[in-house]
Amino acid sequence: MTKKAWVISINMGYGHQRTAYPLKSFAEGERIICANDYPGIPEKDKKVWESSRYFYEFVSRFKKFPLLGNIAFNLFDATQKIKEFYPLKDSSDSTFTQDRTCTLFERGWGRDLITKLSKKNIPLISTFYNPAFMAEQFKYPGDVYCVICDTDISRNWAPSCGGESKVKYFTPNERTGQRLRSYGVKKENIILTGYPLPMENIGGKKMEILIEDMKNRILNLDPSGKYREKHGFIVREKLGKLPLKSDHPLTIMFAVGGAGAQKEIGIELARRLKKIIYYKRLKIVLVAGTKKNIKEYFERELRNGGLGDLMGEGIEIIYANTFEEYYNKFNSALRKTDILWTKPSELSFYSALGLPIIIAPTIGSQEEFNKRWLLKSGFGVEQKEVGHVKEWLYDWLDAGYFADMSMEGFISGEKMGTEKIKEQIQKCSGS
Repeated sequence: MTKKAWVISINMGYGHQRTAYPLKSFAEGERIICANDYPGIPEKDKKVWESSRYFYEFVSRFKKFPLLGNIAFNLFDATQKIKEFYPLKDSSDSTFTQDRTCTLFERGWGRDLITKLSKKNIPLISTFYNPAFMAEQFKYPGDVYCVICDTDISRNWAPSCGGESKVKYFTPNERTGQRLRSYGVKKENIILTGYPLPMENIGGKKMEILIEDMKNRILNLDPSGKYREKHGFIVREKLGKLPLKSDHPLTIMFAVGGAGAQKEIGIELARRLKKIIYYKRLKIVLVAGTKKNIKEYFERELRNGGLGDLMGEGIEIIYANTFEEYYNKFNSALRKTDILWTKPSELSFYSALGLPIIIAPTIGSQEEFNKRWLLKSGFGVEQKEVGHVKEWLYDWLDAGYFADMSMEGFISGEKMGTEKIKEQIQKCSGS
């Protein structure tokens, strides 16, 4: 019998929710608990959470305004800035932000949530650090885990008490584990699992679903055959025999972040590639997520740009009222996506699905480090001027660059994070 766990997320952006939903199959009651918006949350607790969310979304959108936007965002980003890794040093001292958060805990922030969850002694998994720290503060009886959803992390992710904490971490890569050690976390509390990806896009341990999707993807990403001419043996070894033709046209997905920033890039992309979309040689997927105003923006601007007739086929908009519905639509669309164009958020880890990443401009310190990781790993490339996308995009396709990134991500990227986390939970003590 599969052991269950409380799976906790927050609805501030999409990152923490996207990290939680692959774990739903072994979540208690098959539901994800939203720490900042669960039934019966005390009003005082909700206000603390909302002040953080509103400010984050405001500064993310305001950043595009000259001078003042950058000043406001830089002040906010300073509270979660990731320092350069070298020279190696002890960074175990708590930060001002953590000291302030501890004061909120002392005043009871999070006590209600942990009291309710403590009625069952099962493992608790949080995809954001504060609920994990709440569990420790208010003596949760079971094992407490925190899932890291970036390629590098600030001091805020580690407990203020460092080595005295019992919180365990599921890390997506070696660097986050090294960071945690420098922040004072015990080595035995760090478990390298990889990022939890959606198993419906992978299949079982033999990756039967992903391999079939990759066969069609490589054909679209290597139209001239130059990559296969040089590396055909790798393709045959990893994917087997390819079909004669892909089951879908070349498809680019542009994903807007949870705060709605950078939506203009998706419209510019569609307008610049209008003729190719019209002749059904390219499909664009614009991801509005759960933001109705972003969906309406896409629809309005597409119509204004003479692209209204292409909506629904050549141009698809992904939108849903709830995160779960959006998440399912998004994962389904990924199966016939060839290139993912997005700012380097937690979606950076989706490169392991063989999706080359075109990296949109970063927003914040975390994304800057995610971008570095993508570039060093060979999984992505920075976007060039969108006004000239037809030139550089098709030059890179013809050269086989995207096919190279796709295979590099597929071969080197960790894909079984969800299963590894599940295996760890099954080893836990408690009911």
